[in-house]
Amino acid sequence: MFVTARQASGKPPLFCRAQAASFDFWTGWRSYCLQIAYNAIYSARAELLPEDRMFKQALFAIAVTSLSSQAILAQELDGTLKKVKDSGAITLGIRTSSGPLSYLDANQKVVGYHIDICYKIVDAVKAKLKMPNLKVTEQEVTSQNRIPLVVNGTVDLECGSTTNNADRQKQVAFAPTTFVTNVRMAVKKSSGITDLDQLSGKPVATTTGTTSVALMRSHEKGKNVDFKEVYGKDHADSFQMLESDRAVAFVMDDNLLASNIANSQNPSAYAIVGPALSTEPIAIMLRRDDSQFKALVDDTVKGMMKSGEINKLYTKWFLSPIPPKNSNLNFTMSEQLKAAIANPNDNPAESYKK
Repeated sequence: MFVTARQASGKPPLFCRAQAASFDFWTGWRSYCLQIAYNAIYSARAELLPEDRMFKQALFAIAVTSLSSQAILAQELDGTLKKVKDSGAITLGIRTSSGPLSYLDANQKVVGYHIDICYKIVDAVKAKLKMPNLKVTEQEVTSQNRIPLVVNGTVDLECGSTTNNADRQKQVAFAPTTFVTNVRMAVKKSSGITDLDQLSGKPVATTTGTTSVALMRSHEKGKNVDFKEVYGKDHADSFQMLESDRAVAFVMDDNLLASNIANSQNPSAYAIVGPALSTEPIAIMLRRDDSQFKALVDDTVKGMMKSGEINKLYTKWFLSPIPPKNSNLNFTMSEQLKAAIANPNDNPAESYKK
């Protein structure tokens, strides 16, 4: 009876065809088939014998339930994935001087270890949403505004050099840890400075919106040192304070110090000295309470760790010549990062102090 009704018209009912066009391919196809079934039964109702009416009613109920389920599935997306689907774009928060995680090359194009990881997450979003032509926007952020821009929806993924700590987890969420840093200080070798207790009365640079100065003041050797804080708007600005002798030290993540030294006019003039003030997990940042997007981000990063792709990217950015000066940081992977890759997690910095 279904075949007879389908063949009688020679083509799907107009309503059915319109519905198929209004959904994405698979949702539309399922809806299309169910609509055909319903229309065929409805058109053939006169041919049904009384004993067939129960079958018709049951099949009709299945069709209606299935169509309702398809409508629910079409509305299932929420949070960031829904925002991206509706807008047709995803926005990455990028840094311009957080090498080698996120920085500008000689052509002013943003590159880096975390940029590569973020674009793998973008590929996963494209696949999930079936949007191969999804627009990707890059929004520059600073240490000061990166969290507000993620929270207010301006940025969907922050791909810089953000420490994952307990206070920040109250505002945002983090992908599994992809880098572990030690906070230390860079100085000019000619200064003779090798430790915190030599900084008394001297200007010390750090970047606005970072935790470095607080770490210095809380460290046993820094508690009684009366140094003057000077702030750069970004890491490049902070390093320029050291270069121009407006500061005697620049306190920051050791990888960022190494990158700024490597790209300076005279790399051999600088040294990274003093004790590690803190060991901190660095991760890509996203909005809190967004389970769908968090799951996609986590699965993507964990997949890269399991496949060995993260190790290859680490070699590319930390153990090989990189732009803009083709310098090699020779920054060996730490035992803490090896452990984080072997057992992916988004544990905050406080867990590294235990």
